Amino acid sequence: MPKVAVCLVDGKRHDYDRGSFLWNLRPGIKNRIVRDYPKAQGSSFICYEHLLPYQIETIQAMIRSDEKQMNKINRKLTRTMADKEYQVTDVNETLQNTQTFGQKIADRVAEVAGSWSFIIFYIVVLVAWITINGLHLFGVHFDPYPFILLNLFLSCVAALQAPVIMMSQNRAAYRDRMSAENDYHINLKTEEELRILHAKMDHLMQHQFEHNLEVQQMIFEILTEMKITTPPPKKYFPGNDKPKS
Repeated sequence: MPKVAVCLVDGKRHDYDRGSFLWNLRPGIKNRIVRDYPKAQGSSFICYEHLLPYQIETIQAMIRSDEKQMNKINRKLTRTMADKEYQVTDVNETLQNTQTFGQKIADRVAEVAGSWSFIIFYIVVLVAWITINGLHLFGVHFDPYPFILLNLFLSCVAALQAPVIMMSQNRAAYRDRMSAENDYHINLKTEEELRILHAKMDHLMQHQFEHNLEVQQMIFEILTEMKITTPPPKKYFPGNDKPKS
């Protein structure tokens, strides 16, 4: 004779194989049953018919919890990506829009003075100047040795060229500072995004995958319980429905 137990929900007797004791249930399901039936204990019995709603409620609660946590992480990631504090500045566009006429000239002078074309031109002018004045070519002798006029000319060029080049270097330093600030914001934003993505991956690995496996096991248990509680279909044989003579 099969063993029977009284279901704590409807008070009816059921076979052991058509229900479960609370100590065999998962903590989440057991807590929900105790919530509705405070007097329930570990030795209390519940039939599969009344156990099914608690199982479904537990599955839905786990799914909602995972969705809530994932939505929270996604919102935080979206806020981080849209945060103006991490916005990157277009250095070239900013410098071009704020550049004055004098700064343009300074950049152009520094660009020309720092090229091989300027050096070669400078050497050619010096050699021609010294040759013409030293050898009295074409009867020209406007700057005799030791070429005082040439020294004055070179001193003037150096005196004017140095501050112009320094102006261009200041612009380059300002560009470098803006680039460094951009790098800082990019690194800060990347670090924040990686931290959030790590939190997302940790949630997936530690909670959601575990919950998915648990949900699959619970669904398998529900299907097994439904198979147990569902009566087998009646076999049909041709001619059984014929009236007896």
